[in-house]
Amino acid sequence: MLGRDRIQYKTPDQVRLMRAAGLIVADALQAVRDALAPGLTTSDLDRVANELIVGRGATPSFLNYGRPPYPATLCVSVNDEVVHGIPGSKVLRAGDVVSVDCGAILAGWHGDSAFTAVVPGDSERDPEQAKADQDLIDTTEESMWRGIAAIVAGERLNAIGVAVEDFVGDRFGLVEDYGGHGIGTEMHQAPHVLNYRTRDRGPKLKTGICLAIEPMLTAGNPDTRVLADEWTVATVDGGNAAHWEHSVALLEDGLWVLTAPDGGVSKLTELGAAVSSLATPA
Repeated sequence: MLGRDRIQYKTPDQVRLMRAAGLIVADALQAVRDALAPGLTTSDLDRVANELIVGRGATPSFLNYGRPPYPATLCVSVNDEVVHGIPGSKVLRAGDVVSVDCGAILAGWHGDSAFTAVVPGDSERDPEQAKADQDLIDTTEESMWRGIAAIVAGERLNAIGVAVEDFVGDRFGLVEDYGGHGIGTEMHQAPHVLNYRTRDRGPKLKTGICLAIEPMLTAGNPDTRVLADEWTVATVDGGNAAHWEHSVALLEDGLWVLTAPDGGVSKLTELGAAVSSLATPA
């Protein structure tokens, strides 16, 4: 159902359908995380996700999306690549910072999620650099959760950006060129979700709204550029980047993180945010 603000509000039954798609995405990302190792190519990771998604009777959301048509199942962005990295022949090395974004469609409903991790194994990175990379990854993940929790506490959309920006502070660059989005029968729907505060507080956060929350942080300057493939987004200064994302539904009694295996219960409880009873079935 579209509201006057052109946002598609979902019923609990529709959210359950989105949860089914979200769990496929969660399993695909876990399979990729388990496979992550030096010597693999980014295409190898793409193959892992594609086989799981198709094997579950779903369709990759990203494949053939947009203009030019996106050519893969995953976005795999390495080191200074922020988002939308096209899988190919790039060989992963121990210590690389790898962001993996995945989407799937099941019965017409989308799920969308991303994580960032360091390729395991013996690395030539300086220990201080390794610590800085992990801090970047952990801060990005936590900022995502702070933004998610703000959906319950805040009255309007900009509460998400305020929560993300307040948590990150000046520790890392906060990418403003890209953000989150509504999600449902399309992968990208209204509203656009900013990861920083603005004067415009945005639409009210109403029951049935479903959002993909996805902050992107950089080790240095947050300015980005699009590479020659017309998809891959990289930092201008060559600093590493991290990206985390979950798809979330706001229901009458609280939140359900549709792409988290436990529905987000453990993390949301830690942050003191209300969890929907749909996420905690009896």
